[in-house]
Amino acid sequence: MADNIRITIVQQSSSLRPEENRAAVAAVDSDADLVVFPEAFARDFGKPGDDISEFAEPHDGPFSQALNGWVGAGQTVVAGMFEASEDPDRPFNTLLVRGATEASYRKIHLYDSFGYLESDRLTAGPWTPTLIDVHGFRVGLMTCYDLRFPELARALVDLGADVLVVPAAWVPGRSGDEHARKIDHWTTLVRARAIENTTYVVAAGQAAPRYTGHSLVVAPSGDVVAQALAEPTELSATLSRALIDEVRRTNPSLANRRLEGR
Repeated sequence: MADNIRITIVQQSSSLRPEENRAAVAAVDSDADLVVFPEAFARDFGKPGDDISEFAEPHDGPFSQALNGWVGAGQTVVAGMFEASEDPDRPFNTLLVRGATEASYRKIHLYDSFGYLESDRLTAGPWTPTLIDVHGFRVGLMTCYDLRFPELARALVDLGADVLVVPAAWVPGRSGDEHARKIDHWTTLVRARAIENTTYVVAAGQAAPRYTGHSLVVAPSGDVVAQALAEPTELSATLSRALIDEVRRTNPSLANRRLEGR
């Protein structure tokens, strides 16, 4: 079990051309233990209501092969894609995990909010909290709108998560005030999930102008370890086992919970 792991967030915008996104993966240069790309990185959502079913791929499709071809020894990469489902018109919004650990997570909470209806073109995943192991750190997976549902984060922590990873394509507001509010929601919710669960949160957003960017890494204490602005960038940080233990000793809120029937 490692005392620390190094993470890199790749804050980029995905293209409407899947081959360009596969090339973007190959162009990243990072030796971090965990590399996190945003939601829907294999191919962007496009305009609201666009049919994305033709871009759905199987787990071993071209995007998976691109991730496997890039990742180095001992590394784990997380990136979003559309995965073919039993409904040919409504794929899953899926996080693929490749490298030292292999897994997938299908987005549970679809973005039927702020005038969008993600459920019109995507299928919701089952209630299956999904964790992976990165050098002894237990990492829980969430996607974008899942961030607004604290019960999923808590379920992951109850299963042992030390870190929550949240790839996103956080849609900006339609006006200046709404845009600022959406960024505030994003950063506030990321910090809240870290504080209430005494976990690290690694939140990777697609860049402006289609999305808000503002990727960030938050410590279990709620302190922001690293934060980006809106433009494309890479963000790196080191996550510490000792800090998780220290925060949970100082603020044992998980242990202090009073649950019904206990």
